[in-house]
Amino acid sequence: MQQAVQATASPLERNITVAVPIAQIEAEIATRLKKLARTVRMQGFRPGHVPLKMVERQYGFQVRQEVVSDAVQKTFAEAVKDQNFRVAGYPRFQPKAVEQEDQAQLEYTATFEVYPEVVMGDIAASRVARPVTKVEDRDVEATLATLRKQRAKYERTERAAAEGDLVNIDFEGLIAGQPFEGNKAANFTVVLGENRMLPDFEAALAGMKAGERKTFPITFPQDYAEAVKGRTADFTVTVNEVAQPHLPPLDAEFAKSLGVADGDVERLKREVRENMEKEVAKRVHAGVKEQVIEALHAAAGFEVPKSLLASEIERMQNAALEDLKQRGMTVTDKSLPADLFAERAARRIKVGLLVADLVRKNGLAAKPEQVRKAIEEHAESYEQPAELVRWYYADPSRLAEVEALVMEDNVVEWAMGKMKVEDKPTDFDELMGTKKG
Repeated sequence: MQQAVQATASPLERNITVAVPIAQIEAEIATRLKKLARTVRMQGFRPGHVPLKMVERQYGFQVRQEVVSDAVQKTFAEAVKDQNFRVAGYPRFQPKAVEQEDQAQLEYTATFEVYPEVVMGDIAASRVARPVTKVEDRDVEATLATLRKQRAKYERTERAAAEGDLVNIDFEGLIAGQPFEGNKAANFTVVLGENRMLPDFEAALAGMKAGERKTFPITFPQDYAEAVKGRTADFTVTVNEVAQPHLPPLDAEFAKSLGVADGDVERLKREVRENMEKEVAKRVHAGVKEQVIEALHAAAGFEVPKSLLASEIERMQNAALEDLKQRGMTVTDKSLPADLFAERAARRIKVGLLVADLVRKNGLAAKPEQVRKAIEEHAESYEQPAELVRWYYADPSRLAEVEALVMEDNVVEWAMGKMKVEDKPTDFDELMGTKKG
């Protein structure tokens, strides 16, 4: 086997020409035909007694195609191994034109991309802001208040609607006298203060009583539905009923409703605090990880193979299509152009290559005990933790997903040791994104 490598315009693309002796091809064809002749069945002949010429006439073309394909695959693998190429994606094979009838070699050219040399810039100047959040008593009380509101019972009242009240309304909106999609509803309920409607709409309902009718303008924000964004609609609202909330008392019955079997309110408070602290840890971890990954991506100084990028874009397109179908939407792949995914796909591949390189160079692979710990911590929130642990270990693919996450965490810890990490005092509501004002 002979081979030659040619330069290309792309820094990651390679062309390699490989020559395979025709005699080698013909010998393999003859061997396979003889082997086939031992078992092939043809009318008028006993098995194993079909003349070789007839076997060749019947199966020669198919066998030749298989032998040539196998030879190309085998010699290509040997050629890239000889050249120490790490092939990214799938190669394109092109036979070379035959100039002489008595040519003694089969020549083909393979065009392919190789993985880039992973280069990472200095990350020592990168800064990571790590939130430091303590769950205070007031945070626990606020969470308990929210849990009570979620279990509130509403009682009709004749007074004017105020924040926290449930208001049942009929409404109709018109833009320049014309209806629009979703412009009207009957017996629609809204709890004032939950911000499920536009703020100006809820504000207009405040102070209204059952039986009252009001017309008021609402200007839709620029990030609203395309058909109405930035436009002003005149809404006419009739209040059917105003109901005020009655929150359940923080007592044994309430504690039991939240899974505390003995109804111990103090135990309920401890469990709420523990769950809040776990959520804080998750939020802090996710936020820090995002910052570190972004810094690594910014420091990654290498190109992404086009073949890998195309595959990742296609994978993301298919995932998005499937998600939209699950939501009941009718879509086609043409409605999701590749440009929508190109930037995210390139980032994902680049980060993946960099993480893999850092793992290899710095011994950051996931250890079995780390994987076990991650699975057990995740399982703690389930009713039967042991069953979930067994479920993960029963399937190598599920286990591999956890191993990948642990490996990423190892890289994040390693990178933080190189970066400037600044602790940032952050209150609970700010961390959770629920702070008002």
